[in-house]
Amino acid sequence: MIKWLRPLAIVGLIALVALQFIPIELNDQGYESVIAFENETKVSPELAAIFKANCYDCHSNQTQYPWYSAVAPINFWLDEHVRDGKKHFNMAQWSEYSVKRKNHKLEELIEEVEEAEMPLPSYTWIHGDLTEAERQTLIDWAQMTRLSYKLEEVTEPAVQ
Repeated sequence: MIKWLRPLAIVGLIALVALQFIPIELNDQGYESVIAFENETKVSPELAAIFKANCYDCHSNQTQYPWYSAVAPINFWLDEHVRDGKKHFNMAQWSEYSVKRKNHKLEELIEEVEEAEMPLPSYTWIHGDLTEAERQTLIDWAQMTRLSYKLEEVTEPAVQ
């Protein structure tokens, strides 16, 4: 039984070392990518700090990578995590969303924050979680912002 364990461990170690040389594309286009979102939705400095600390890493084109993100296979997991987050909601693409979609994304944000589904537990283990006050600040902001989009939806001409 021990005879096959040693070669297997050597192959595993070689594979792990080889993985270190496979690069991932970093999501680091800068915070300029969220300026349109912050301006349009009237994000306060307090709220911008909450987004930067808890949301932008996975939901914008700017990720602050921790030291361990350079170690495979963790880097592949983080890369997939960021890609998935951006697929669901990317604040850097806010100006590309329709009014209806913006309203819906804010509705989802409210739901996820109220149910403590966001930020994800895997993120909060390292980065910490939102305080109750921060959760309420996000929810209040999103509800107020949704009101303006609801009004726009009513007056927006139907897309042909």
